[in-house]
Amino acid sequence: MSDFQDRTVVVTGAGRGIGKAIAAGFVAQGAKVAVISRTEANSQSAADEMNAAGLGSAKAYAVDISDFSAVTGLGKQIAEDLGPVSILVNNAGVTRDGLALRMSEEDWDTVMDTNLKGAFNAVKAFQRNLLKQKGARIINISSVIGLIGQAGQVNYAASKAGLIGFTKALAKEFSGRAVTVNAIAPGFIQTDMTDELSEDQKDEVLSVIPLKSFGTVDDIAASVMFLAGSGARYITGQVLTVDGGMVM
Repeated sequence: MSDFQDRTVVVTGAGRGIGKAIAAGFVAQGAKVAVISRTEANSQSAADEMNAAGLGSAKAYAVDISDFSAVTGLGKQIAEDLGPVSILVNNAGVTRDGLALRMSEEDWDTVMDTNLKGAFNAVKAFQRNLLKQKGARIINISSVIGLIGQAGQVNYAASKAGLIGFTKALAKEFSGRAVTVNAIAPGFIQTDMTDELSEDQKDEVLSVIPLKSFGTVDDIAASVMFLAGSGARYITGQVLTVDGGMVM
């Protein structure tokens, strides 16, 4: 039997891209998955697709992950709809790129509130469930940019580095209840964003990746499934880089 059969899983930022692939992976293994995105249309479309293909079930929810009270209310609703949550994947994230000298306060706050505060909000909304469940997991999706920085992304880099610190501190706090908390730091993953790069830009990126290819959303989903499964019960407070060797 799958590690995830009939377990309740929450994935934020699951309307497309990496989050959608993660949610679909859990549904395919029999989980009950809360598919969360900012817009109802995105989450519903993703959930419908998963329900047509998976062994488990997906239910769509829409929320602004940066809104503490809204996320708290949604947490209660999900527990009522799907049962106590035992796996939380904090994937929701945005970018508002620009050089620090020109970056607005709004662009800084938007990225920090979604990428970092959003993870805090979700943990607060589901922590009582998680601390009571056997083999509970929290997995935060950071980025290699949080490890090495990137010009033009001071807000994004700070939020993703903060998420790594959040992961390590939370892992220590929750260890007494056998709840593991880990982070994944994806490198360049083939998404709509990378599809917009020019061929010259792609060649420049590939030149610093030893495996000479972009990753896929399924690479990240597989890593999440590993950290969420029984085989990773003795791993906590760690950052798994999935980047083709980019930052080794």
